[in-house]
Amino acid sequence: MQDMLLQVANLTKGYRLGEQRISVLQGLSLHVMPGEMVAIMGPSGSGKTTLLNCISGIDIADEYAVTLSGRPVDYGSERERTRLRRQHIGMVFQFFNLVPSLTVEENIGLPLLISGERRPDKTERIERLLEEVGMQRRRSHLPFQLSGGEMQLVSIARALVHAPDLLLADEPTGNVNPEIGRSIMRILRDTGKREHSGILMVTHNPEHAAWADRICFLKNGAITAELVQDGNIANSAAVHARLLELGI
Repeated sequence: MQDMLLQVANLTKGYRLGEQRISVLQGLSLHVMPGEMVAIMGPSGSGKTTLLNCISGIDIADEYAVTLSGRPVDYGSERERTRLRRQHIGMVFQFFNLVPSLTVEENIGLPLLISGERRPDKTERIERLLEEVGMQRRRSHLPFQLSGGEMQLVSIARALVHAPDLLLADEPTGNVNPEIGRSIMRILRDTGKREHSGILMVTHNPEHAAWADRICFLKNGAITAELVQDGNIANSAAVHARLLELGI
């Protein structure tokens, strides 16, 4: 069997609200294979974003056993968490988080600048991603000169520029029109397959979830069901049916 890229076991996370502890994730387990796109679906407040934040180290789980590319992740070390995000994980948010004073091209190349990585193919890599997301003619524009959909395309290129092992995407199509949404899904799926990167994506949209190889349904703090799609991007009816069945 092919080695797992990401393995999460017994991930537990809660928050304090005064004297009360609010439990969000309760012993959650999941995995992602190299080149696999996995979608996470669940009701509002079920912990989907918290899950991504715990995997990336933005938030720290109360209990966890996480392995990435065969190596256990030490979230207790701030240095390790920073290295994880700079070298191994790319992140796409619903709200684009571009640097307003940098051009499209500079925003895309920013992760390489921050990490100090001297990739011999740096220019070629940025150029390829500009072409992939259709932003070659906008390379010198600043974020305020772009539409919301264009800003999201730039943020995706930025997340992919350092060729991460794992891409975490939190509602990447949530603030774009349907046409851009389909483009985003195509880019994520094609890039993951081509570069053998794993993609773990939170979405509320069954049509976009249908692009995934597998869909994991999050409810009551754990993965309660899965749906294997086998690349059938037209099979959103099955996604709708499972959501209804699970009461999500």
